Parts: sequence; C-alpha cells; structure tokens
Amino acid sequence: MQPFTMQVIEVILSIPEGKVMTYGQVARAAGSPRAARQVVRVLHSMSSKYSLPWHRVINAQGEIAVKDDESFFLQKMYLEAEGVIVGEDGRIDLAEYQYEPC
Repeated sequence: MQPFTMQVIEVILSIPEGKVMTYGQVARAAGSPRAARQVVRVLHSMSSKYSLPWHRVINAQGEIAVKDDESFFLQKMYLEAEGVIVGEDGRIDLAEYQYEPC
C-alpha cells in the first residue's frame, strides 16, 4: 500500500463521531493537498476493508457528494445518528461540524 493511501486511512479513522472533513481537507492532512480525487478512490475501494467512517467525508461546499439516492440517504442517516444536522439538500454547516485535526 502506498504511504499516501495509509495516511488517508489514518486521517479518516481519526474523524470523531459527529464531525466531518472535506475530501480536500483529508488530502491536505494526509500530505498531498491536491489529491482530493485520490481520497474519493480510497473511500470507494477501502471503506469496507478498513471499516472507514466514509459518511464523515463530504465535499468542499459542505454537501453530501454521492448522487445515488440510496447512498445519499444512508450517509445522511449515519450523520444524523451522530448528531450532525443535514439539510434536505444534503448540506452540512462546516462552521459547526468541520473537524480540524491538530
């Protein structure tokens, strides 16, 4: 496994319950600020294997990025179960819920 991939996994695992990070923010924290699309790839291919809290990663506009209805509502449900308020449009208030790792 590539070092960046390992870092992405560690960053995602560090997001606390009730908080979110953006794809770009995860990429920066993992050491490659321009690799947001690689974060998407890691989430898509490794969430199950590493039990990643994939639902805590959203886009830079504070929105749930998945387009299919089932995944959208699943992510919304998981976030709301952790106390995150998600608008009907899938928008999350980053000022309130964004996690800033040390």
